[in-house]
Amino acid sequence: MNPLKGLQQYGQSVWLDYIHRHLMSSGELTRLVEEDGLRGVTSNPTIFEKAIADSPDYDEALRGILASHPCVDVRMVYEALAIEDIRMAADILRPVHDETDGADGFVSLEVSPHLARDTARTIAEARRLWQVVDRPNLMVKVPATPEGIPAIEALITEGLNINVTLIFSLDHYEAVAHAYLRGVARHPDPRRVASVASFFVSRVDAAVNRALEAIGTPEALALRGKIAIANAKMAYRRFQEFFSGERWEGLSKRGARIQRPLWASTGTKNPAYPDVLYVAELIGPDTVNTMPPATLDAFRDHGQLRTSLTEGQLKAAAALDRLGELNVDLMRITEQLQHEGVAAFAKSYDQLLAALHEKRSALEAGLCSG
Repeated sequence: MNPLKGLQQYGQSVWLDYIHRHLMSSGELTRLVEEDGLRGVTSNPTIFEKAIADSPDYDEALRGILASHPCVDVRMVYEALAIEDIRMAADILRPVHDETDGADGFVSLEVSPHLARDTARTIAEARRLWQVVDRPNLMVKVPATPEGIPAIEALITEGLNINVTLIFSLDHYEAVAHAYLRGVARHPDPRRVASVASFFVSRVDAAVNRALEAIGTPEALALRGKIAIANAKMAYRRFQEFFSGERWEGLSKRGARIQRPLWASTGTKNPAYPDVLYVAELIGPDTVNTMPPATLDAFRDHGQLRTSLTEGQLKAAAALDRLGELNVDLMRITEQLQHEGVAAFAKSYDQLLAALHEKRSALEAGLCSG
């Protein structure tokens, strides 16, 4: 059996953490859906920067935009290119969305990272993107910053599908889950609302490993490569608590859907670790794993299937306790990771706009010289 398809039997959906126009136009996304059981696509400003700025595949579309609107702002150029990609991917995944009665088959588009600290503007931008894209299987990505939390609640209340991004800690996750539950409680028909909580994994290990290596003791070094998975397993345990019991049962009877944990940043950055580490160790019911292409290919080739997410939860808790005993402040590290994540996406967004400005200038010069 194809291990990617096999994940569905364990209750996990496979999404692709990548988008590019060629992915849709070549038929590759359709093949991934049909042969690998792919059930969603995620994007972010960094992915779009690499797709649009580093590829000639968008030049023809860019020429068309400039021919119709020669003075258009580069932000609008980016948005037009990105939204076309999102719509194409959403249309390919629409059968999955329909077959699962709106539970899966989503494509995610992020609000501008420059709005991550502005609740009101995040809400307004998410509403606008929802209307402009005009696809029922869109998920608007909103960061789990302190300012993003009330925006998430408001948007869920309004019935938008929300992918909450940049979750690194249990505190981040708990704030997001509470916001979702408050939002669906206020929605008149919660059956129409879907959401995922994107919990970042590999970046946690990269940051914690640096702290452990600075300590350098055998006890510290023994924890390398274990904290990100332990952190995710504890988040999953909290998920199970949030989406059970009297409060949830009442919402479930009204048709509310669970907010699935989505494991993000699952490409292995440390070559010393198995290339499918953050897939193989996080398999469990009611979850999503969004994989970059290389990780997707690797798990298809040699992934092993087991319900790993609920294994060793006591050991995971003990590993986090030992980290604290070593005076490694995981809360401080994860807060810094969220701050850096917002800054990195903002930088990619700005670099993409600068690249589009250069492309526009080059294309306009070519038109004039011709």
